[in-house]
Amino acid sequence: MHRPARSPALSYSDEALIQHFKQFIAEDAFPCVGAKSALNRGQIVYQIESDLRGGPAAATVAALQCFSHDYDQDSTLFRSVVVLFRQPGVLTEQAFETQLWHYLQAMHDADAVHHEWDPRVSKDPQSADFSFSVGGRGYYVVGLHPGAGRTARRFVRPALVFNLHDQFERLRSEGKYGTIRDTIIERDTRLEGSRNPMLKPFGASSEARQYSGRAVDDRWTCPFHAR
Repeated sequence: MHRPARSPALSYSDEALIQHFKQFIAEDAFPCVGAKSALNRGQIVYQIESDLRGGPAAATVAALQCFSHDYDQDSTLFRSVVVLFRQPGVLTEQAFETQLWHYLQAMHDADAVHHEWDPRVSKDPQSADFSFSVGGRGYYVVGLHPGAGRTARRFVRPALVFNLHDQFERLRSEGKYGTIRDTIIERDTRLEGSRNPMLKPFGASSEARQYSGRAVDDRWTCPFHAR
């Protein structure tokens, strides 16, 4: 059984937080096989920040921009940037979703000074072709936090995982995406005991609905606005 998030009262050093994340992904029951592959190949870049509510650190924005540039030179599959936050220890699902989009909005505002939106994806968060863009590259963002309703999203501290959009496109073009997606859904259902209603096929609806992990209905509107 996958371990639940530990007590939010605990404090963690940066090294311990990274180690906890590695253990979280490495658990046998953790459903995302892509994340496991990135971990096993040593292809995860970690950034540590003080507080999700404070907006992105300049170093994190720069790290993602460099990551985007490096991918243009070496497009190896299953590479991610993980931003781990020391605080807050406790957030409701609604509060986490609000802070996630505030953070991404501030990141975009900083990034847009020097980088255009990735032309391969839409900047409209209502579009089925939307992906968040940093450094001219689209990303699918996965939010984790102690208060998440789904076990696979429940981590000891808030975290944002930035997965390159291009990797999903490549898997689909190679005919591998469907198999990987079905495996993840099967594993997630086994872990949770019920199917995640927010897991939709890639490109079927706006992925923005999935970023926070909170279950939302068709009336939900993304608060993000691209420049």
